[in-house]
Amino acid sequence: MYKTKDYIQRGRTLLHNRMFPARRRLSTLMIYATDLCDSACKHCLIWKKRPVQYLPASKIFEVMRSRAITDHTTVGLEGGEFLLHPESLEIMKWFRQNHPRFDLLSNCLKPEKTIEAVRKYPPIRLFVSLDGTREGYLSMRGKDGYESVLETIRALKNTVPISVMFCASPFNSMEDLRHVSKVCTKEGVDLRVGVYSNIDFFATETPAHQEPADMVPPPELKEHSENYEYILLYNEWKKGNLKMSCNSIVDSGIILPDGDVPLCLNLGLKLGNLYKQSFDEILNSAETRMITDSHRLDCNKCFINFHRKYDLILYRQFERFFPKSAVSKLFGYHQWSSDPALGYRKTLKELNSARS
Repeated sequence: MYKTKDYIQRGRTLLHNRMFPARRRLSTLMIYATDLCDSACKHCLIWKKRPVQYLPASKIFEVMRSRAITDHTTVGLEGGEFLLHPESLEIMKWFRQNHPRFDLLSNCLKPEKTIEAVRKYPPIRLFVSLDGTREGYLSMRGKDGYESVLETIRALKNTVPISVMFCASPFNSMEDLRHVSKVCTKEGVDLRVGVYSNIDFFATETPAHQEPADMVPPPELKEHSENYEYILLYNEWKKGNLKMSCNSIVDSGIILPDGDVPLCLNLGLKLGNLYKQSFDEILNSAETRMITDSHRLDCNKCFINFHRKYDLILYRQFERFFPKSAVSKLFGYHQWSSDPALGYRKTLKELNSARS
């Protein structure tokens, strides 16, 4: 799904932003265009929000003219359910014609609409949510959308690359993950595992990271190795053993339906609002630079997929070529486990041995 050249390009953008912090470029921009949602998830209560808000197409197009957006910037179109935005097709058409490097995220509860939109204005990737067996999905997401997701996958897997997103939460189980992993292998699509977190925008209520024991990833997940390792390392982070700086906030951006631009998904810390300042002004202000520098080096407060997978891959890839101590000097201090001296490969070897 993601190729080596994608990570190399993102590394270049990160280094540019470190060298020229007042001229930021974005590798990734996630646009939450609406908080309207037709699901009823237990792990995300955005569907309860009222009044519903929409970021107008005109404001999105204005943002896309920012200097921070380059041809290499990947834009994610999300919600809520993005396709419930009244201008969703107009927005996708614009992106297809002007910035084809965009992803679409959908819950697929209206499969005909998702299939039609993707075939008409194909994104570079389609992300769909599947959080368990039919029964597990219904219990966690409050709607019987299991077959709708499978219908969408089968209809579009030869049209665009598809990633299936699984959220490990207090409302499903590792058996649900085992099932979804098998589905992805059978259908020949990518799997992206994340862990439930308390995200301000999602209006979550149940406290995250309260599992009394380690998550034990099912053996089938080894066919999607990045996710298997992600869960093993999540256990280390939850115990306070894994520590690393947050480089993703340097080259990623987030925009909410009301125009707010937060630092990240976890902290709820707002950098500015698009109705008061331009996107470039928000990203490049002295205050934003100060906040970003401070949290990049000294946070480690979440394991949200959108942020931490990038950091995990960044450190892992550089440790292939440089000593761990040199990588820490380049990107900020990091340790993978309770033994600060262990590098990535030895840490994973020990964690895998402990499972066998």
